[in-house]
Amino acid sequence: MVAGALHVRRAGRGRGLTVRRLVAALAGAILVAAGCLAGSSPAVASGADAVRDAQYWLDDYGIRDAWSVTRGAGVTIAVIDTGVGSPAELDGAVVGGTDFSGKGSADGRTPVGKDGEHGTLVASLAAGRGTGSGSGVIGSAPEASILAVSIGLDTGDSDQQIADAVRWSVDHGADIINMSLTRNTLDWPVSWDDAFTYAADHDVVVLAAAGNRGSGTYEVGAPATMPGVLTVAGVDRAGQSSENASAQGVTIGVAAPSEGLVGAMPDGTHVRWNGTSGATPIVAGVVALVMAAHPELDAANVINRITATARDAGAPGADVTYGFGLLDAYAAVTAEVPHVDANPMGDLAEWIRVNRPHDAEGSTLVAGPAPVEQAEPARRFDPVGVLVPSPLQLAQVGVPLLGALLVAFVIGGFLVGAARAYGGRARRR
Repeated sequence: MVAGALHVRRAGRGRGLTVRRLVAALAGAILVAAGCLAGSSPAVASGADAVRDAQYWLDDYGIRDAWSVTRGAGVTIAVIDTGVGSPAELDGAVVGGTDFSGKGSADGRTPVGKDGEHGTLVASLAAGRGTGSGSGVIGSAPEASILAVSIGLDTGDSDQQIADAVRWSVDHGADIINMSLTRNTLDWPVSWDDAFTYAADHDVVVLAAAGNRGSGTYEVGAPATMPGVLTVAGVDRAGQSSENASAQGVTIGVAAPSEGLVGAMPDGTHVRWNGTSGATPIVAGVVALVMAAHPELDAANVINRITATARDAGAPGADVTYGFGLLDAYAAVTAEVPHVDANPMGDLAEWIRVNRPHDAEGSTLVAGPAPVEQAEPARRFDPVGVLVPSPLQLAQVGVPLLGALLVAFVIGGFLVGAARAYGGRARRR
């Protein structure tokens, strides 16, 4: 093999096909094929950091464009969840917190419960700072602040914990409350009436996850059923309703990505995860951008900017799958939106006035304590370290790449044959 190569090099020196040119031509053919594939495949990362590269929603939903106006400074998001840990992405983001579970720490920074990492993942998608320029998880509002409010979803009276957590959040400066959890019942306890009305009276925007069919939630449950709450449904990468990571309901306000999300864990590692638990803080961060850009607006008009600028995705107008449509962060921040006098998600005080009197007549509008679940448990998370492609992505990349390599080797074989033939003619001369 080596002798043959040397022979070809001598025979063609100065005028023919040298080994160096042959290798360059073959390498070029392979690179061209691979380059064309990389340019057409969404599974190939384009930047230096795999975690940041995976955050497709920053561009697809206008979030990065909205940062040209604001990054959410001065707005505070309370994350009522399992506590918020201390990954690098949240350095400087958490400005306060508390614990209502009886099992966490006084500042809300200790993860509690079997899926304790959940709250950290949620917070990272709302207001993560990244880990450097272009690296790590960055939230929709990377300059907003976080209140870490830990509750025990699998211990104690979670209904009362949530009511207390909502009031505490309002009293400690929350502008937004994120609740990536579901009671899995259409109704809610009376204690929530007072707490959520208290939030509405103080112009605090409350967001709730719709839940996930993959976790057994087929229709939204409280707090996502409560008037005035901005309920978030989930969609896949193509903007279609997620089969497993969403649920349906007439109270859905907007839809956002709930598949292939990347979040920060309390220990600083990163995971892929699915669920409206992640879609909700993405929207909460955009709500923070709206508030920062339009500090004069009340809660009703902040929510209206989110719903009025959403890109219609289902039936005309609001529907049970997408609500008012797909989130559009840049439009929510910059578009001309008429002022409204009422929250497009409804009026809780009016609902209470009309419906609660019937409870005394034997109505079943109020249920007893019910277990509250996160909209997507951590056990469904998929570790990413180096982002691992799905079988579909492997097929999308691997099959064309194999074809490209086969073509390259055929071309290479042809070039080798041509070089040998040329060398033979040179020897005969």
